[in-house]
Amino acid sequence: MEIQDELNHGVSQAVFAKLNKEFSDISPLVAKIQELRKAEAEVADLDQMIADPSSDKDMIDMAYAERAELGPRIEALEQDVRIALLPKDAADEKSAILEVRAGTGGDEAALFAADLFRMYSRYADLHGWKTEIISMSESDLGGYKEIVASITGQGVFARLKFESGVHRVQRIPATESGGRIHTSAATVAVLPEAEDVDIDIRTEDVRIDTMRASGAGGQHVNKTDSAVRILHIPTGIIVVSAEKSQHQNRRLAMQVLKAKLFEMQRDKLDSERSEARKSQVGSGDRSQRIRTYNFPQGRVTDHRINLTLYNLEEVLTGNALDQLVDALITDHQAGLLTEMTAA
Repeated sequence: MEIQDELNHGVSQAVFAKLNKEFSDISPLVAKIQELRKAEAEVADLDQMIADPSSDKDMIDMAYAERAELGPRIEALEQDVRIALLPKDAADEKSAILEVRAGTGGDEAALFAADLFRMYSRYADLHGWKTEIISMSESDLGGYKEIVASITGQGVFARLKFESGVHRVQRIPATESGGRIHTSAATVAVLPEAEDVDIDIRTEDVRIDTMRASGAGGQHVNKTDSAVRILHIPTGIIVVSAEKSQHQNRRLAMQVLKAKLFEMQRDKLDSERSEARKSQVGSGDRSQRIRTYNFPQGRVTDHRINLTLYNLEEVLTGNALDQLVDALITDHQAGLLTEMTAA
């Protein structure tokens, strides 16, 4: 391969990093194509054996049997190659900023927001990702009115980006003595973490203020003058970080600001795409209800793909969340394949 040859002949560090990323990106595709060609060559050899007048009956029967096994394998490899050739979301390999906010439902909504954040934190642990809280606002009952965190690791955004939207819960609240089922909601936003090369923030475009942190009380509230608020003047975006030291808060707040500006750029590009693309799962419309968690029936339903699972507790522990994530990714890929075929 041309890229591999360039890597072997010595290049500058910047060029090496670029070529190495390109090589790692296309290596899985190359491997699949080589595997497909090998399988097709085996079929050609078997066809030749079947057509050869000198082949005895046992050899021909064996060739037909092997050919029958190779058929489905070739179809699967062809599908893998088609998927590998789909347009890639440049942000898929990035880390992410996760924002969970209580919606309608008061204290119960805040408790549900805490349940969702624990689900994503445990899911991150299962994948070997690092979760770092940037800011939080707790409710009186221990829920979260709002919590913002950074999730760092390989391919975080690719697996969490379809979580953005309104999550609805149906259960008997801890605050309800009459035993009635209530419906509450929380919103989730997942933003790809921007790197310095993605977003250039001019010093004159930001105003950074230091202030005293405050909250509902408890161990998570920093009572020193270390909270940092950053205002991005051109867009009016305000980011606050109040969980760490002043130095860390400044770093984390800037991290969130870059992610929000990066997402604005992505949204602008998305708006220029076709309506068909916007209607797909990955449209990023956070205003729609995407999922319902029904405790009385122990079920979770994702409304975008009409998938219902009856293992709610396993989903909320993060252990079964991949069942939903994988189904959403598959559905998204199917939509892209349909678009590509129709084009």
